[in-house]
Amino acid sequence: MTDTALALALVVLAIGLVAGALAVRRALLWRVGQAATVDWVAGLLALPKRYLVDVHHVVGRDPYAARMHALAAGGLLAGSALALLGLIPVLGDARLYWWVVALAFAAALAGGFMVGRRRLPVKPARLSGGRFQLLPFLLAAYAAGGFLVALDASLGGALRPLGWIGLALAAAGGLGLARQIDRGPMRHAFAGAAHLVAHPRPGRFEGKPATALAPLDLDAPRLGVATPADFAFNRLIGFDACIQCGRCETACPAFAAGQPLNPKRLIQDLAAAIQPGATNGTYAGSPYPNARPVAGVGGPGLPIVGIGAMIHPDTLWSCTTCRACVEECPMMIEHVDAILDLRRFQTLELGALPVKASPPLMELRYADEPGGRPLAARTDFAAGLTLPVMAAKGRAEVLLWLGEGAYELRYGRTLRALVTLLQRAGVDFAVLGPEERDCGDLARRLGDEATFQRLATENIATLSRYSFARIVTADPHALHALRNEYRAFGGDYEVVHHSAFLDDLVAQGRLAVGGLNGARVTYHDPCYLGRYNGEVDAPRRLLDRLGLERLEMERSGRRSMCCGGGGGAPVSDIEGERRIPDIRMGQAGATGAAIVAVACPQCSAMLEGVTGERPDVADIAELVLRAVEAAPATPRAETLA
Repeated sequence: MTDTALALALVVLAIGLVAGALAVRRALLWRVGQAATVDWVAGLLALPKRYLVDVHHVVGRDPYAARMHALAAGGLLAGSALALLGLIPVLGDARLYWWVVALAFAAALAGGFMVGRRRLPVKPARLSGGRFQLLPFLLAAYAAGGFLVALDASLGGALRPLGWIGLALAAAGGLGLARQIDRGPMRHAFAGAAHLVAHPRPGRFEGKPATALAPLDLDAPRLGVATPADFAFNRLIGFDACIQCGRCETACPAFAAGQPLNPKRLIQDLAAAIQPGATNGTYAGSPYPNARPVAGVGGPGLPIVGIGAMIHPDTLWSCTTCRACVEECPMMIEHVDAILDLRRFQTLELGALPVKASPPLMELRYADEPGGRPLAARTDFAAGLTLPVMAAKGRAEVLLWLGEGAYELRYGRTLRALVTLLQRAGVDFAVLGPEERDCGDLARRLGDEATFQRLATENIATLSRYSFARIVTADPHALHALRNEYRAFGGDYEVVHHSAFLDDLVAQGRLAVGGLNGARVTYHDPCYLGRYNGEVDAPRRLLDRLGLERLEMERSGRRSMCCGGGGGAPVSDIEGERRIPDIRMGQAGATGAAIVAVACPQCSAMLEGVTGERPDVADIAELVLRAVEAAPATPRAETLA
């Protein structure tokens, strides 16, 4: 082994010790968080798969970033580890071994070059600047230095002067990188691994939707999150795992509309607030659009939200809870969970809701319906139709959950089409009628966990009185609540979206459909159906069965853009520069489609509210009914088994 190679191994060891000490100092801050149940053994065993498969599945959506990360991170780790192992005589004395070390550092150098190429001379808006701009230079210095030392060792010291130059470069670059562990870009490297091990939603790595909110203990001394110390400790780790890549901000509908929310900035504010005497002054990324003024100060025991804190309340209420930020995050950070935890405190402890959001919550508390309308009026849409009621039947194969939109004329047309189709197919179904309360989705997303839990408990008690095989609904928000969030309170049901149910009926020949003359249609994925519940195929299969020419929008499937109707956003009504549905309708119009197919009452309302020349908006049930009416004959209806 050459003397420079020996020195490089010792330098790598020293860098590792410095990095480890700074990592421990940062990790000690996480202890202020609340206890959480974590299966550490399972998490550690699953870490390679979570990092190399789950994370890189998201990173790979940007091929350049995927190659850059593989070369930079892989080369850095491999080169450092191999150089350190060179202290073993049998390895360090072998020239071939140092050729392998040189190759690893060469890969890291290529990755560092790609990092620099992406940021220089002009940095993309979504990427953060500041210390991140130093990253390519530090990576290049460390990797180039390691390469020169390893190359010299592989040639038996023939390039001794270059070896010493390389050692100096490696030491400077490596120590520079290590210093970024505590508060700089490299914090992501160790916090990201810890986050993947202790992830608050491990089901995400097992192919499960894992999107239901955790119930809040209403007897706890504090409801929701007011300070960083109120978060579970593994949530704090997640905030530090952010690499500030900006994918969340480019996916966020509120950010696109100019509302004061940037998911990346939000996570960075939360990460900064962990530190005693925290400020938001070091953040160097895109700001909140039309940011409301705040003091920008915080600490582990200080309030997070407020004019005198880190985050303005309008930032919280701008969120549509669409989970687009979560879907795009390569580190699988749970932005929406954090927002809703903060909302819970604002609503339940402070009563600090947006002005327009208070009346619907008040009606939900006293009338079980956010508009204060009689529950018996929910079935008024069905005037002239035969609508079986469960109280009269006692049992039915299918319970049709109408949802909050049943009171609205627009969604009433969808429900009339759906009821007509069920009757034509001979489906044995019934509705709850006046016994159907609101599912509680709006209350829960606005932070009113107490009202949600009451509604869930009462709805479950009602459902327990009747016998049915499954619940069918045309409302993805109700579907999500009934299928996923009621389970924590004892309600375990098979809940099917009407698009999937109608697709089965058509496939079974229960509904004969005629072609719709190849009309051009684009499908808008509801967030609570696609991202929250993973159902993106059934609606498309159904549209294809109707003989329509289906065109995809730029953002579709699990990566679809929100219509702006979720999370209580329509009643929070935080002002921005544009309307989210206008942006989404523009994307639909760009496809050249004449029809936007929707599968959610909130999507229908938001997109039909777009003015000017635009495609028509039609629920999938309405399109199926058109196709059934266009069919030459209708087969004999049979009872669904």
